Amino acid sequence: MNSKRSVRVILKDQARLEFEELNIMVGEQQNKGETNSEEMQLLKSIQQKVEMLKLNPMYGDSIPKQQIPRDLDVSNLFRVGLTNYWRMIYSLEGNQVEVIAFILYIIDHPTYDKMFGYKKR
Repeated sequence: MNSKRSVRVILKDQARLEFEELNIMVGEQQNKGETNSEEMQLLKSIQQKVEMLKLNPMYGDSIPKQQIPRDLDVSNLFRVGLTNYWRMIYSLEGNQVEVIAFILYIIDHPTYDKMFGYKKR
């Protein structure tokens, strides 16, 4: 990647809603004195991965084009593993000046499996 291009990370739709709900939940837990819940770990994991994407937008695993759900209407898709088997799904767009990582989903493992057609063994 050209180091002169800036990288923006944008949470869209479901990912933004999930992130906002998680922030609220963690805030309530912190007010109760909790220090290390699963939600806190997930929020920290998301924040760490967003920072990694800013440094290297190609950080995630590329999802093969034939596996990309048609309803997403994107030409590329990547996945990043989060704590407790959650996944962050994102797509990249860019030009000569900037790369934008659109985070589309923050989902748990069963939802991820269902979205991409994986079945339990």
